[in-house]
Amino acid sequence: MLRRAMGKKKPEEMAKQRSGFLAGSVANGIDEGLAGNIFDLVEKFAGYGFNKSHSAAYALVAYQTAWLKYHYPAEFMAAVLSADMQNIEKIVIFVEECRRMELPLNLPDVNTSHFKFTVNAANEVVYGLGAVKGVGEGPVAAIIEAREKGGDFIDLFDFCKRVGSKKINKRVLDALVASGALDNLVPNKERSVLYSAIPDAVQSADQSERNSDAGMMDLFGEVVAAADDAVALEHVYERHIAARPLTLKQRLKGEKDTLGLYVTGHPIDSYDHELGRFLRCRLDQLVAKKDKQWIAGLVVASRTMKTKRGKTIAFLTLDDRRARVDVALFGDSYEKYRELLQNDRLLIVEGEVSEDDYSGGLKVSAQQILTMPQARTVFSKGLRLSVAPDFAQGKGLQQLLGILTPHQVRGDAPAAKLELQYENSVGRGVIRCASPWRLEVEDDMLQELEYLLGDDAVKMRYRKL
Repeated sequence: MLRRAMGKKKPEEMAKQRSGFLAGSVANGIDEGLAGNIFDLVEKFAGYGFNKSHSAAYALVAYQTAWLKYHYPAEFMAAVLSADMQNIEKIVIFVEECRRMELPLNLPDVNTSHFKFTVNAANEVVYGLGAVKGVGEGPVAAIIEAREKGGDFIDLFDFCKRVGSKKINKRVLDALVASGALDNLVPNKERSVLYSAIPDAVQSADQSERNSDAGMMDLFGEVVAAADDAVALEHVYERHIAARPLTLKQRLKGEKDTLGLYVTGHPIDSYDHELGRFLRCRLDQLVAKKDKQWIAGLVVASRTMKTKRGKTIAFLTLDDRRARVDVALFGDSYEKYRELLQNDRLLIVEGEVSEDDYSGGLKVSAQQILTMPQARTVFSKGLRLSVAPDFAQGKGLQQLLGILTPHQVRGDAPAAKLELQYENSVGRGVIRCASPWRLEVEDDMLQELEYLLGDDAVKMRYRKL
């Protein structure tokens, strides 16, 4: 029973065994004080202990792995990543370790990647195709087989034709594009062009297979696939080259969906220019002081716990690519903002920053939380759009109204003001729009405005905190 209690590591079971042990020791002529000391040692061992040979075996493995990680860091991390490549949570931890080690990690690439993680000639870790969610072993094997037979793939049409439409479908192609595995098969690595070209590429590959099965040869089939330089490559995609480019947010979402993490950037990069206009400091510049401070970051982790009185406390970890900080929400603050506490959401937080004696870093006690659209309302002077004369006289004005109207705010709710900067041959002026044109400025609205007017024509004007 004592051995079982030790194995289960249950303190209450160990306490029950103490009285029997002491009584038996005294009955056998052992001093009760000495017996108590002996049982204390046994109880301590039950916390966590094993025999010396077991310790030595662990120590040897620990030494060997430490030696490999120090002398062969790329090979070691590639092996560790490959061992747990189906566990996204562990992959994220290991990728973070690669970044901490300043070890380059390349996106998956159909021309260089294998099923598992590997190391290239430049001593960089190359993402394994088997770690791309939505691809699977069969398609990866077909890709590698086609590459070994015919060399590197030239473009998406060449890729689909050689791998075969029976081996890869649209779902697999979507996953490969989103992960960046086909970036080198398109000019400027523009994934929107690849997305646009997928139906044509699959149809072309399917037609080629049917012709081959029927013993026919397509006289024009090679025209599409022959892309030996940048000009020829653009010609291959000429029907799709005008596809609207993906935003940083869209590109990173694709990476998160297929790889489990952001590889080519950080979602907060999309907001850097705005945050810099109204925040006094970023997380790496944060200092402890009594005054309330505003900070911003992406929620990368969250958890809740109950106090003895039944109150809920929430703990968030915010990340702004420069640093991380823990944020706590107590009682009423948690109940007020609980709907906003979602991973991968950008939050702007006001709170007291203090030293964290436990971690040695900083911690924040939150009093107020805003989303980015709410922050634009609270901190901005308004949304200013630059409108050219020819735009105002054509259909552009109706398109502009179509974008703005769904975002109008009614009543007395907080909203951003709208300003139009107009310039013609006579002069230039700013039109401050009347109260109906009070807006909730969402990301998708800004994106549509930038496509319509140009990036430089759309500006949120902020006041410094």
